[in-house]
Formats: sequence, C-alpha cells, structure tokens
Amino acid sequence: MRPTHPLHASHFSRWLLPIVISVALAACGGGGGGGASFPLVDVPPAGGNPPAPGVNQGKSGPKALVVEIDGLTHAALRDAIAQKKVPALQSLQLAPAWTGGTDGALSDQPTTDGPGWATLLTGTWVPRHAVRGDTSDQRIDVKLAPSVFAFAKQKKDAGYLTASVTANAFYPNLLAAETGTVDTAVDCAGADACVTAKTSQLIDAGYDLLVAQYGAPAATAANGLRSDAYQRAISDTSAAVGQLLARIAQRTANDAKEDWLVILTTDHGLDAFGSVTSLKNIDSRTVFIASNKTLAALPGIGAAAPADNTLFKLAAATDIAPTVLRHLGALPPAEAYNLNGQALQAATAIHALAARTSADQSSIELSWTLSGDLGSPVKVLRDGKLVATLPAGATAFTDPVKAASDGLYSFQYTVVAGEASVSISAQIAYVKVGLLNLYPLDTLPPVDVNATSTLAPWAPDADGGSLIADDNFQPPYRAQALRVDSRVKNASGMAGYRLLQTRDVTADPKVSAFTIGFWLRTDATCSQGVSNGASVIANKNYDTGNNAGIAIGLFSKCEIRFNTGTGSGRGEISGRHFLSAGQWTYVAMVVDKAGRNMSGYVFDPVKGTQTGSVALSNALVAALGGLGKGISLNEDGTGLYYQRWSNDSPRGAMDFNDFAIWNRALTAEELTTIFTSGQPLSALTP
Repeated sequence: MRPTHPLHASHFSRWLLPIVISVALAACGGGGGGGASFPLVDVPPAGGNPPAPGVNQGKSGPKALVVEIDGLTHAALRDAIAQKKVPALQSLQLAPAWTGGTDGALSDQPTTDGPGWATLLTGTWVPRHAVRGDTSDQRIDVKLAPSVFAFAKQKKDAGYLTASVTANAFYPNLLAAETGTVDTAVDCAGADACVTAKTSQLIDAGYDLLVAQYGAPAATAANGLRSDAYQRAISDTSAAVGQLLARIAQRTANDAKEDWLVILTTDHGLDAFGSVTSLKNIDSRTVFIASNKTLAALPGIGAAAPADNTLFKLAAATDIAPTVLRHLGALPPAEAYNLNGQALQAATAIHALAARTSADQSSIELSWTLSGDLGSPVKVLRDGKLVATLPAGATAFTDPVKAASDGLYSFQYTVVAGEASVSISAQIAYVKVGLLNLYPLDTLPPVDVNATSTLAPWAPDADGGSLIADDNFQPPYRAQALRVDSRVKNASGMAGYRLLQTRDVTADPKVSAFTIGFWLRTDATCSQGVSNGASVIANKNYDTGNNAGIAIGLFSKCEIRFNTGTGSGRGEISGRHFLSAGQWTYVAMVVDKAGRNMSGYVFDPVKGTQTGSVALSNALVAALGGLGKGISLNEDGTGLYYQRWSNDSPRGAMDFNDFAIWNRALTAEELTTIFTSGQPLSALTP
C-alpha cells in the first residue's frame, strides 16, 4: 500500500515541517468503534518524505478533515499565526467562535471536554446530545443527535469511509451507543504522534471523513499560556497538522477532483490561568474555527475575539458539523433538520436564535438575527412541519401553543433563511389560554362546556335559580337564560349562586391576565341598585370595596362599578358605566395582572359602549383572589351579603346569560364582536 514513486522533499517545503514520529505504531490505540479495524499503511521513518505522486487510493469527490486541538485558545493560535510561528497554518481562514450554549436556556452546557466534543460531533447542544460532563458513563444520545459520521453514512450512494483518531481516551466512549457509522476508530491513548501517524495513513488510504484530536496544548496549558512549554506544544501540534495538510495536498495534486474541506477547532476555551472551568466566563466560551476554504457565513476572520457578549453574534461550535455535512452533500433537509448550527457556506447567516415562553405561558417567542443575503422569505418549522412563512429579513415569530391541557411541552423549531437552517429546542410549562369556563345557561343545573368549573346555589336549600327566555340573541340562537333570585334564601339568609373553578384565575400566579364576561339584565327599575348597592358578582366580602378581592356592583341610577381591594384600600372604576334597566347588556371585567391594570366594559343597547380603566398596585394584584371561595352571582363571596345589609341592599332577581371566564385579556374588538354578533359564544371564536 506504500506509494511506489519517491518524491523529493522540497516539493512539499511550502506545506510542512519535517515529519517526526516519536512513538511506534504498536503504541497507538487499537481500531474499533463502529466498523472493522483498518489495516494501517506504512509510515515513513523519522525525517522521511511524504508519499510520492501517483494514483490515490479511494475515490475522488468531496472529503473532509476536522482537527480538534484540546487546550489551544483562539488568542494563542492567532498570535502564533501573526508571528509566523506556525507556517503550516498560515493560509487558514481563522475566526473566533463560541460554545457552551445560551446561559439560562435549555442549551446551557458546561464548557468542558465531554459536552464540547459532543457538540463538535453532532452540531447540537446538550438538550439533544445529552452529554453533561466528563465522566466515563457519558454517552451521546444518538437517537436525538446522530453524529456527522451517521449523517455521512446515510448518503449511501457516496459510500463514504469514516474515521476517528483521538489522543483523549475519554472521547471514544461518547459514541459507544452509535454502531456502524465509524469505519475505523483509533484510541491513541494520549500520544499525539500516534494521531498524526494514524490520520496520515487513513488520508492516504482514501478515507472521506476524518476527525482527529490532539491533546498536547491542553497538557501544558497549566504551566501558563505564555510558558515555553505551552508555546512549544502549539508549534509541535501545528507542525503535526501540517503533515496532514501535506498528505491532502498530495492527493489533490494527484487528483484535481478531490475537494477537501479542512476545519481546525477546539472544544472549549481556557481561563486566564490556562485552566478548564465550568464557570462559563467569556474566555472559557471562546473557541475558534479555522478553515482552508472561504466560508461566506463565518464572520470575524482575522479579528480578535470579542471580550463581551458580542461574541455570540459570531459563528458557534454547532456550525462545524453542518458545514462538514453540506460539503459532503449529506446535510439533512429543512423538515428533518435538528442541528443547532448552520452550514457556514450559506450566503445568509442566522445568529442568536433564541426561544422563550410568553408572559402568559401560552406561546413560544422565537427571535434571531440575520446577516448576509436577506432576499429570501424566512420559514419557521415546528417539529419538521412548516408553521409560518415570514417576509424576507424577519427576525421574530410567536408560535401559539395549542394543547388539550396544561403541562410541560417540548418542541424543536427550525428557522430557514435562504440556504441557512438553524434549529433550537424549546420547552414550555404550558397554561391553556382561552375560554376556560363557559356556561350557556340553557339548562339546570348549569353546565360548564369545558368541565373545568361548577356553578350551583350557595345553599342547596336556597336554590333561587330558574330558567327564562333569552331574547338578547338572534334567531335561531335563542334558548334560555338563568335568573338568580336572592329573595330565595335559607334559614341563615344565604342566597345566590357560586362558581368554583378548577383553577382560580384571580389567584393563580401562572395566569397573567383574565377576563370575566356575561350578559346581564336587571329588573325594570334597577331596584337593587340603592343605598349600599347590590353585588352582581364578587369573590370578596362586599361590606366594603376595600376588602380583598374583586366585585362588580350595581348602584343607583343603574350604575355598574368595577372594584378591586387589598383589605385596606381599593382600585375602582366608578361613574363611567350605566345600564338601561330591564335591557340585556354585556358586561366585562378585564384584568391584566402583568400590566397591573383593570378595564371595565359595558355594552348597552341604548347607551352604547362605555369603557374605563384603573391602574392596579402590586398589592391589589396580590389580593385579587379575595376569600378564595369562588365567584358569586347576585351575592358576595360569603353568600350572606344581603342578610347583613337587609335594610340597605334589597334582595331581588338578576338575569345572567353566557357567563364566561378567559385566562387572557380580551381586546375591545373581541368584546364588541360578542355584543354585536347576536350569537352565543358557542357560535363564536373570541
């Protein structure tokens, strides 16, 4: 298998330093992994020449070599290139990049060997590759994060040969769960010279995808990044990589159809003392990408690494795997794209893709930045299915989650702009937003169509509920409505109806806003709206509006007041809303907890639309839950309001229809539609 024609060493003088092999091949680790061990070719003796020109073993076409150098920082390599200390690497395009995922997000991962190597091999962060540390039990989750080798093997028509050669004995374990994807895996047991020798042989033998890993800089970094030992390790490792480049140069000289992509990188940065740290300062997150090819979406070539968060506007470690796969023609299509980086050959660059949960925990908000060619529409896919096509240059999308119930949900989003695709894992502790409770009030006992609450008399022996005709809807929607008569009471004076929710929107901290809306009709004179007034609905003791909770009260002149209290103060909307006595009117209370605001709406067939609002303090928002005993209809939160105020607040009947509660803030337009449609909510989609 040795080439038969000698080649004068001067032919390669521009590529490499003299070859030095310091250990015998027998000292290198064994073959194995996903495929059979490959019979190694001979290596020239120390000081010998590279292979002679001739016919290449293997085949033509795209090939890739990825070299990962543990402990080599971007700053050290940049300085070495600037000082021309690494002649074999002078022609590479070097740019700073970042690793470690996003702090506080699902992608947040330690800046140590295991997670960094897993990201290099898979193009994903920890939610997919699942490697969280450097212990021997760590394995890449190959179902969620297939390696670059697996993707290359899926392109069966290419017949790619793959290999991994590592100095760090920990790394081969990470792919132990993936079989049949690595044709030759060599564990060099800490010997960098073995990495050079074995990788050289595999290049000569025609392998198409090779990942090689060196460790000498990491072994000497603890001496200090300015130490002679560290600088010597950089020079020696660069010379070793130069030998690999020389092997590749000979192959392309023999066969112009061979197209090699070479990428150099490191798996994480080091702190100022040359130490590995999981504290994730900017130094430990700074890595590099150096390529033999110009990559359109690789920014910062030749520049120093940013010392602040502008680093994250650059390429990421996750971009390496998709770049290699695109070169090999093995990049998955958008609908199957689960890589957290993009191919850097693309004319468009997608950076800083982020996902967060909306304030109301009902949707996922995506954001990203774009550079380069912005002429194409932006597509968003969720779990491989297109959910939105946005205008060119768009940098945000909100995806409303639609699930049958509350719970923790996970999604994989892919953003596509031109030739660039990037995916991100997103998770939401979903709170179902929309119409939580709806009582059409067409039957007795009343039934919530969503089965998430109950509505019944405060006291079974004081059922003041009866069905009446509802003429607020247009035919054919007319059916029944509920009359609640507080004159029907038990021996203790208890009356009214009470609504109990499975989740009380007034008190649930996960609910950032809610709306209570219903049709209301008083008697012909608003007779209950005198003196202290009547409690239309309330979850509080309504002896005073200062008491903690919410209430809608009926007062003289058919005035409706919207009230909240802390126990010692109130937030109230008064003097703004008036009913036409004996007429069906739509009433709505909209409370924005997050925005600390309450709005009241009365839509009256004679007086028209009446609105008002009041700012809510943090104390008022905290007290919205009132007594925690439910929301009463034609009573307060005790069921005994009229008993306590029998002389000043007369009992009487109120008519209710289509009583509903949403765990979001309905807009004025939505509420107007409910009033003007002449249809029940069951026929609408507010």
